[in-house]
Amino acid sequence: MIAVRAAAVERARSFGALGIGLVAALVVELAFFTSQSEFFLTEPNLVNIGRAMAIVGIVAAGETIVMISGGFDLSVGSTMAAAGMVLAYGLQEGWPLAVAGVAGLLIGGAIGVANGTIVSYLRINPLIATLATLGIVRGLAFVVSDGEEIIVHDRDFLDLGTAEVWKIPLIVLIMLGAFIVLGLVMPRSRFGRYVYAIGSNARASRLAGVRIHRYRIAFYVVCGVLAALAGMVAVARVGSAQPTANLGAELDVITAVILGGTSLNGGRGRLFGTFLGLLLIAVLNNGLILMDVQSYWQQVVKGGVLLLAVFWDELRRTRRDEY
Repeated sequence: MIAVRAAAVERARSFGALGIGLVAALVVELAFFTSQSEFFLTEPNLVNIGRAMAIVGIVAAGETIVMISGGFDLSVGSTMAAAGMVLAYGLQEGWPLAVAGVAGLLIGGAIGVANGTIVSYLRINPLIATLATLGIVRGLAFVVSDGEEIIVHDRDFLDLGTAEVWKIPLIVLIMLGAFIVLGLVMPRSRFGRYVYAIGSNARASRLAGVRIHRYRIAFYVVCGVLAALAGMVAVARVGSAQPTANLGAELDVITAVILGGTSLNGGRGRLFGTFLGLLLIAVLNNGLILMDVQSYWQQVVKGGVLLLAVFWDELRRTRRDEY
């Protein structure tokens, strides 16, 4: 088990200067957009930033686990849409809210099991495997719904999308809860240590007695369930479920995770880094909107940020391999 523990210790070195850089970049962003708009640093706008990052943030917490373990999940956007459709359908048919919610989470878990099984036992590249499930799940959502949206009328559920606790949106608290729970689990449990160990060296972990196939499935299940939760939260915000919902959400999620310092090669990353990456992107998007920058330019900026994050990750890996 020495290799497993060594991999768990190695994560402590994965943040450092990167975390300081993210905080510095965030400070620069805040200062710049504050100087550009009088509305930026106001309570309503800060609440808007929190709401905007909450849904992506819930998914990003699960994606971080998968990517640290050496995996990849491109199906999160489709999972969000599928879970939202199942929830909305259940409410439309008169199911109790709790039953419809559990059904949505089970859909996410089932997709996670499928992804984990394909990657672990069939040994298909996770990028290809989850790209396939992305198309399958999205296609099934269209088939089941005939391409039509489902309007949600349950007031108790819709209130979740607008509710606040001490002036903090409930969906922001849900996101923070996901990060806090996983943040407590990662360094203190066998599950968390194996995330880093498998991502650092799967073969050494297997030789050390770790059942890597089962744990990989568990990682994808966590990601799938959180994506389903995010999809249902999104439905609560807009009041309807659509098979086209959350198209392109994968880009925002993966950008935040990589920007936060999680390595594409696995074994490195922190949830706090992902949170900072989320905040950086949310502030950037909000500031560009206040400056009346066209939406297509916002996509260009986000794509550029992702490219820079990948370049930085590759540069760090190359430098590490030289020593």
